[in-house]
Amino acid sequence: MNASNMANLCSVVVAFAVLFVSTLATKYKPGDKVIVYVNKVGPYFNPHETYHYYQLPLCVPDQIEHKSLTLGEILDGDRMAVSKYEIAFKSDVATKELCQTQLKEAELHKLQDAIEDLYYFEFVIDDIPVRGFIGHLEEGGFLPHNHKIYLWTHLHFNVEYNGNQIIYANVSTKNKSPVSLEGVSAPFKVTFTYSVKWTETTTKYSDRGKRVRDSSFFPKTLEIHWLSIINSMVLVFLLIGFVIIIMTRVLKNDFAKNSEDDEDLMDEEENGWKIIHTDVFRFPPYKAFFCAILGVGSQFLATATGILLMAMLGMFNVHRHGSINTASILLYALTSCIAGYVASGMYRKMQGSYWVWCINLASALFAAPFFVVWSFVNSVAWAYGSTQALPWETVILLGCLWAFLGYPLTVIGGIFGKNWASNFDAPCRTKNIAREIPSVPWYRTTLAHCIVGGFLPFSAISVELYYIFATLWGREQYTLYGILFVVYAILLSVTASISVALTYFQLSVEDYRWWWRSIFSAGSTGIFVFLYSLFYYFKRSSMSGMLQTVEFFGYTLLTCYVFFLMLGTVAFFASLKFIRYIYVNIKMD
Repeated sequence: MNASNMANLCSVVVAFAVLFVSTLATKYKPGDKVIVYVNKVGPYFNPHETYHYYQLPLCVPDQIEHKSLTLGEILDGDRMAVSKYEIAFKSDVATKELCQTQLKEAELHKLQDAIEDLYYFEFVIDDIPVRGFIGHLEEGGFLPHNHKIYLWTHLHFNVEYNGNQIIYANVSTKNKSPVSLEGVSAPFKVTFTYSVKWTETTTKYSDRGKRVRDSSFFPKTLEIHWLSIINSMVLVFLLIGFVIIIMTRVLKNDFAKNSEDDEDLMDEEENGWKIIHTDVFRFPPYKAFFCAILGVGSQFLATATGILLMAMLGMFNVHRHGSINTASILLYALTSCIAGYVASGMYRKMQGSYWVWCINLASALFAAPFFVVWSFVNSVAWAYGSTQALPWETVILLGCLWAFLGYPLTVIGGIFGKNWASNFDAPCRTKNIAREIPSVPWYRTTLAHCIVGGFLPFSAISVELYYIFATLWGREQYTLYGILFVVYAILLSVTASISVALTYFQLSVEDYRWWWRSIFSAGSTGIFVFLYSLFYYFKRSSMSGMLQTVEFFGYTLLTCYVFFLMLGTVAFFASLKFIRYIYVNIKMD
């Protein structure tokens, strides 16, 4: 069984393992209690800085009753607790008092700071997120400057139902004026109230996800998405076509010269890529590390493809990220067999002898940097009291998932890869003594190749990166997964094409050290992605603060590392396929 068959087998296993069972619809009778869960609060412009709702002095019950959460909800920063709101199915409420509270000085300052930072809250009603702002900040004028802080003390719930099922819910602050917190002193008495309005709708329960998405609290800015992607696709196809045509014509001329029997031409051919046929298949240094990169890169290719396919099939809850987080973790663990198989198989083909070390390296190549970055980010989140800090039970669960699923699958895949690996079967014999490499101009150096090999794939996804960043680190909702899959395919195609071209140019100047350079030339796309992240953070986002900054740059660095592994793997296998092709088709002594 070859690597392709093994990848297909693991993909089948993953497909069965990540099937999600849809949440059963809750059915109510008139008068049944509808539980309103309070979830989290946080600055509007810092999406990943969230705190538990009851960390603010807002009608905190004497005894807080927490809801049991799924792994995806915990990873999404959810910390739901039962609220004091009393809502009954189909029962309207005009105005009802929720609680009266005496705000102490520290509590008053905490609320004022939260309103100034544009804190929003999130409730959950029948698995529907309901969001609104804690208060209202009014600023205006220059001389004198007006700065007024208002607290919303009344919430109006609008709930839509169809038959005995809840379809949609939102909250507003209509018909009630906010309470001014400017210039007040503690203790300050505040009365919180609420009202409820039930409305019948014809929307089916199966369509309520679309109803929630279309009426989101957060804005949408995807109007020019299609035009931008079409423009990017045209440019990329022109680029790929240009590379293919040029390479085809150049290789055709090279093969034609090689087929001539004239002795003068035989002397003339002793230059360029043909003269280094005895060195081009010389295995690279640090073979274990090299093969581990290929293994983990193949694993992430399978994981990314699986995530995109599931997203296209509508297997995720679009208004919550928890399901995507869970699927990503499961896919990463289950595809560990691919990492072990590819790494160990390539290492065996390269005649490596420390295959156990190679498998362990493949297992830790991403897991170790991820653990270091996550530990730092989680420690900062814990110090800030954010819900983004994972509970110790979840940390143990994820650790066990890697220790008892991810790592064993890597070892099993590595054993199969070692035992089923065939010989490297190079078309050219490699001499014992390496050939001297001539000096090359600056535009043929490794740095120049990395710039070109990284920039061109980055240009293929530069438009899409904005929407991805705006979804992950902003407030937009990304649902055009079909377009994302097309861009993903274009990215891999551009990476393979550019890698083939750069490898040919490298061999043409008699430099046979293409193995590592093929990985770094395309893997440098991750550097360009990181540079774009700097631009996005400082010029396109309104994020601020220590916690949000640490999370953004910590996880962005990991993402760029994944780009390096994935695209470096694609580039290497494309270059290997190309080199095998050209050296099989030349005459050699």
